Amino acid sequence: MLKKIQEHLKTRMLWYVAAAIALGWALGYFNGAFTKAHRTELKTLITVAVFFMIYPMMVNIKLEALAKAFRNLKALGLTLAYNFVWAPLFGFVMSKIFLHDPQVGFGFLLVMVVPCSSMSIGYTGLAEGDLELATVAVATSFVAAIAAIPFWLGLMAGSYHVPVPMGLLMNAILTVLILPMILGYLTRLGLIRWLGEKGFRRIAPLFPSITLVSMFLIIFLIFFMKAGILVQKWQLMMWLIVPTLLFVTVTLALITWVDRKTGLDYREHMGIVFASTGKNNGTARHRFFASCRGSQTDRQMPG
Repeated sequence: MLKKIQEHLKTRMLWYVAAAIALGWALGYFNGAFTKAHRTELKTLITVAVFFMIYPMMVNIKLEALAKAFRNLKALGLTLAYNFVWAPLFGFVMSKIFLHDPQVGFGFLLVMVVPCSSMSIGYTGLAEGDLELATVAVATSFVAAIAAIPFWLGLMAGSYHVPVPMGLLMNAILTVLILPMILGYLTRLGLIRWLGEKGFRRIAPLFPSITLVSMFLIIFLIFFMKAGILVQKWQLMMWLIVPTLLFVTVTLALITWVDRKTGLDYREHMGIVFASTGKNNGTARHRFFASCRGSQTDRQMPG
C-alpha cells in the first residue's frame, strides 16, 4: 500500500506540482489581505514544510556513510566550483546582457552567489541519488559561502555594501540540515529496534511520500504568498525567466558533461547536481532588501 502511494505521487508529480502552482496562485491573488496579515505565520509554515521535506530523507541516511562522503574530494570540489566559480561568473554575464536595471541585476547576481538550498537534499532523495554526498555538499557550500559571498559581491558589485548573511546561513544549517539529520538518525534507530530490519524496509516508502507531499505544500505556499506581486510584476517576471532558464539549462548540460568526464557515477552525479543548480532564493532575497534599505539610508544621510 505504501509503495503504491509513493509510486502514484512520483509518477504524477508534474500534475501535482501544476495543481499546487495553479491553486496557490489563484487563492493567493484573491486573498492578498490575508497573506499580508499572516506573512510571518506563512513563512514559519514554509520552514516547517522544508523541515518535513528533508527529515524523511534523513531517516534513510547512515551517518557512517557521511565520513565516506567527506572523503569524496572530487565531487565536493566540483560542487564548490559550480557554486562559487561558474554560477557567479555566468550570473554576472547574464545580468549585464538581460538586466539593465541595476537593482534587478544586483538581485539576480545575489541569487547566483548565494549557494544551494537545503531542499536539494530532498530532490536528491527523490532522484535516488547519494543522500550522504548531497548532505555534505550542502553543508560544505554553506560554510564556503561565508568567504565566497563577500568576495564576489566586492568584486562584481562594489557599490553595494552587503554583509555576509551569517545568521541566516547558520539558521539554515541548524534547522534544515543538522536537526533533521539528528532526528532522522534517531528515528531510524528507533524504528529498526521496534520493527526490525524487515519491518523498517516495509515502511520505508512512507518517507519519500512525506517528502513529496511537503514539496507540493512548499510550492503551493510560495505561489500563495507571492501571487499578488507575480501578477503586478508579470513583465519583470517574464524577463527574469530568460537568464534563469539559460542558467539552469547550460549549467545542467555542463555539470552532466564534466561529471561524466571526471568519472562520477549516477548516484554521485545526482548527489551534487541539485546542490549546484538550485539557489537559496530566500537568503538572497533577504540580503537584497537589506542592501536596498541600507542604500536608501546612505543616500538620506548628510555628507
